[in-house]
Amino acid sequence: MNAPKPSLDLLRGLTDENVLRLLMAHDRLTRAEIATRTGISKPTISESVQRLEQARLVVDTGERTTGRGRVGSYYALAPHIGTALVASITPHGVIAEAVDALGRTHGQVRIALAADAGQEAAAEALAAAAAELDDKASGGLRLAVVSAADPVDRATGRLVHLPDAPFLVGALDPPAVLASTVTGPVLVDNDVNWAARAEYEIGCAQGVDDFVYLHLGEGLGCAVVSDGVVRRGHRGLVGEIAHLYTAGPDGQAMAFTEVFAALGLRRASSTAVDVPRLLDLLEATDAGAERVRTALAHAVGGVLAAALSLADPRTVVLGGSWGAHPRLVTAIEEHVTRSPRPVPLSAAALPLPELTGARTRAVDELGSLIVRTAHPTTQW
Repeated sequence: MNAPKPSLDLLRGLTDENVLRLLMAHDRLTRAEIATRTGISKPTISESVQRLEQARLVVDTGERTTGRGRVGSYYALAPHIGTALVASITPHGVIAEAVDALGRTHGQVRIALAADAGQEAAAEALAAAAAELDDKASGGLRLAVVSAADPVDRATGRLVHLPDAPFLVGALDPPAVLASTVTGPVLVDNDVNWAARAEYEIGCAQGVDDFVYLHLGEGLGCAVVSDGVVRRGHRGLVGEIAHLYTAGPDGQAMAFTEVFAALGLRRASSTAVDVPRLLDLLEATDAGAERVRTALAHAVGGVLAAALSLADPRTVVLGGSWGAHPRLVTAIEEHVTRSPRPVPLSAAALPLPELTGARTRAVDELGSLIVRTAHPTTQW
């Protein structure tokens, strides 16, 4: 029995996707260049470009080739095709960008927040940043990808407030906040998960499909990557390690977050880690500083022992404002080496990895949305 032939609509859709994907990777191309790069005939590419022009997804830039031979016209994605919002909500404020399908940034907005700003202030900052970028973005904001320094309920996109969380924004609901500005889907995830994705795609964990990313900063977090996918769990709470029991400074078991209270390394009137003081101790050479480093290495080692047992990673990436400090990495490495299941450690490589991870996903999602716009009824 002969297999059914693909429909004409499907073939056209696949050709149009090839054209659009190429124009998402290049500022401009001629029809001849598109045909050469795709291996599709010039007449078929010409028909595709004509369809996409009629759909207002592709435009003739008005530029022409020079030199010998037939003059060719350059084509590019239409400037009004829209952008994606990328937003990072941190204890220090909101950073938001509008990015296009080629990954170019069209404006950035930064709005400061106090660590105890609360849900209403965070919502106002996110909404204001999105509105400002929407005014500048040609074609509007078609989707959003949000990184948040708090756990995220994977079903709703709302932030989850856990006990003793240092960033007090309650049950902030980014999809609801952005509903009046962003016309399409709003994807929300924890900042540590986005950071792990960034290290996997372009950072120190490239080619490593199974690893644990440990974030050590003002807050404490962990991402588990298995088979190249960040595992989020039933509610999206995988990696919430603050209340995981580990070794305290005196050898007594206590919640990881309480270790910093016991060492006098919390900010005043907060459960956040006092990062400046901790970094000073990591740099110091006296006996007291050495005891703190040893206590931290034992506490982090206890957390990693649990992660190694449950996730069986190939490696561990240490990130955050103090997690990748060379002295601490060395101390943790010595501790982990003596464990029953030692694995290599590496320091995170990227600045603002959570924003990088969210931006990469936003560009991918926007590209897919544009492709679906060309043939909304085609079954792929």
